[in-house]
Amino acid sequence: MHANLILASSSVYRRELLTRLQLPFSCVTPDVDESALAHELPQETALRLAQVKARKVALDNPNALIIGCDQVATLDNIQLGKPLTHENATKQLRLMRGREVVFHSALCLYNPLTLNMQAEVVPYVVTFRDLSDAQIESYLIKEQPYQCAGSAKSEGLGIAIIEKMTGDDPNALIGLPLIKLVSMLFNEGVNVI
Repeated sequence: MHANLILASSSVYRRELLTRLQLPFSCVTPDVDESALAHELPQETALRLAQVKARKVALDNPNALIIGCDQVATLDNIQLGKPLTHENATKQLRLMRGREVVFHSALCLYNPLTLNMQAEVVPYVVTFRDLSDAQIESYLIKEQPYQCAGSAKSEGLGIAIIEKMTGDDPNALIGLPLIKLVSMLFNEGVNVI
């Protein structure tokens, strides 16, 4: 088994998800510009950023396996970032009500010793309920999901504003596709069970 596993993320949600695999790991916050490039598709942005984060953390940790992640939410191919404020979250949820939003969760596992990089985007589709302005306001006051792409936390009260979810791995919606990660770790000789 590889001695050192690092999650290149400051997300408490990703940390909680990775804990489920019962592997020892540490977290390092990658300091990278998360802006999309001109003419870049949302899934390309997510994949590029996951790889950039992993490579950045690998510079100071050349003997570790690095997990890089990024997520971009889209509605009609328009990127929906983290709202950061109540006002922005209100605008996002009003735009998304009654609509389908695709969450592009990119995952990369990088081994700096061999330069082997496995990277993939795991999409997850969420249909939001057709909420009233009062319901949106109530949800935001209770949950305050201002650090979440798409202004909703499915692992919390956000489940109440969701009508339907479709995808291969529900963990991808939270930001770390564990099913794909287990396969990538296995390819690097790390057995989870």
